[in-house]
Amino acid sequence: MTPSALADLVRSTAAAVLSARGLDTGVLPDTVRIERPRQPEHGDYATNVAMQVAKQVGMNPRELAESLAEALSDTEGLASAEAAGPGFVNLRLAADAQGTLVRQVLEQGASYGTGDELAGRSINLEFVSANPTGPIHLGGTRWAAVGDALGRVLTARGAAVTREYYFNDAGSQIDRFVASLVAAAQGGPSPEDGYGGAYISEIADAVMRAEPGALELPETERDEVFRRVGVELMFEQIKRTLHEFGTDFDVYFHEDSLHSSGAVDAVLEAMKAAGSLYQADGAWWMRSTDFGDDKDRVVIKSDGAPAYIAGDIAYLKDKRDRGFDLCIYMLGADHHGYIGRLKAAAAALGDDPDVVEVLIGQMVSLVSDGKPVRMSKRAGTVVTLEDLVDTVGVDAARYELTRYTVDSPVDIDLDLLRKNTAENPVYYVQYAHARLASLQRNAAEMGLPPVAGTDGSNLDLGLLTHPKEGELIRTIGEFGKVVAQAAEFREPHRIARYLEELAGAYHKFYDAARVLPQGDEEATPTTFARLGLCEAARQTLANGLGLLGVSAPERM
Repeated sequence: MTPSALADLVRSTAAAVLSARGLDTGVLPDTVRIERPRQPEHGDYATNVAMQVAKQVGMNPRELAESLAEALSDTEGLASAEAAGPGFVNLRLAADAQGTLVRQVLEQGASYGTGDELAGRSINLEFVSANPTGPIHLGGTRWAAVGDALGRVLTARGAAVTREYYFNDAGSQIDRFVASLVAAAQGGPSPEDGYGGAYISEIADAVMRAEPGALELPETERDEVFRRVGVELMFEQIKRTLHEFGTDFDVYFHEDSLHSSGAVDAVLEAMKAAGSLYQADGAWWMRSTDFGDDKDRVVIKSDGAPAYIAGDIAYLKDKRDRGFDLCIYMLGADHHGYIGRLKAAAAALGDDPDVVEVLIGQMVSLVSDGKPVRMSKRAGTVVTLEDLVDTVGVDAARYELTRYTVDSPVDIDLDLLRKNTAENPVYYVQYAHARLASLQRNAAEMGLPPVAGTDGSNLDLGLLTHPKEGELIRTIGEFGKVVAQAAEFREPHRIARYLEELAGAYHKFYDAARVLPQGDEEATPTTFARLGLCEAARQTLANGLGLLGVSAPERM
């Protein structure tokens, strides 16, 4: 019995108990909360629903819990139901009900953990979107890992997700990038406000190979060549790096297209006509304080040029015109002000501010030998995605960047991630999967029929009565809820932490309960039941690692 099935059972039983007393069943929550007690002796699961609703129906919580426990005690699939404390109900599953969960995992395979609560939602997920003026730095690397994982999680729960990269190919940073390339091609130093590092020289050389006569052109034409070729080379390098990191995008949206197509001018004129903009001090301002922002924002500067936010407004409208009902922006630590201004922009367009969600990611730092790692040899001033991957590999980098909530800074210990020990979280989880895969191979070598790929119907899963088997089954059963919560709260780190818990539950089980026969022993029904449980654990680990974009190795 899965936790969700148990929650449905408790709710329907609670409704029957209230109804029998002539009490209002409408006070019951749509979803009854089912938790695993911290102390196993309290049961497999517990619910506080009696405490939630007792006051509203005029009952003592303990009395209601006792009535609920009595009604549940004879239910098929439950070994016991007992009232506890001020109004909890502790539940123990029958062994065959626990086995049902193992069978469910074997039946569903790679789809175990998926759901449909987000079906029908069209989500635009914009992340990384680093300026095409240099390699992806650590902040962008964090978003590459977390954003891709979030896209996988939202998709797993039924949403139609479009991963989008906002290609910022307009503005002063591009001008500085072009000036830096020209200076490098001429053999001079980088401009004072330009970009440095070996990558600038590499791209400048590539531009010269593509356009050998570029430096002999008049300045305007020369700069246009370096802009066109240099930016494209830089962006292709960024896309290639992200692809090698396991992160790809469905759409690469060019900021410049909003200006060249007239979209920016059109949306600003529409806002003027709607009264969402006003003129003051020679500039046009958005009435963003009317919509919850902390100040009004200049959208057309006094010289007539659009401010940066004008492009953001046009971009949001473009996303909505493309049919997205939720636009998630994943932005860096210095973008807190964007939360208010983007929601205000939606409202100023006559839209619902809740179509905009902004996630802010905090800084990432690297540590080695107890000291900060501050500089990249190639980028000159920052550590890049390539630096991190070269040091610890793609799997370790993705997993470590994803296992923390994004609103907290992260210090990544490079020495720890290079260790092949249980101290290294990604190694710990991947090793559990490899160990489980090895177990199935060993069973095959012994001539035992496989359980992988079966529906488990030929297994007597009611034999799984060992306490560590129950703990492992219940941990496996939490996976769907964890994925649903990761999607709801936009927190894929929940999956990484869950996988570590699952790996720990498996290692404890394996140390306590022998799976394969030894010597001249014959395989028993318990052998096959345990192999089914192990395959369910392996499948769940593989599914979870897949949601993080991390491999599930079969050998280590």
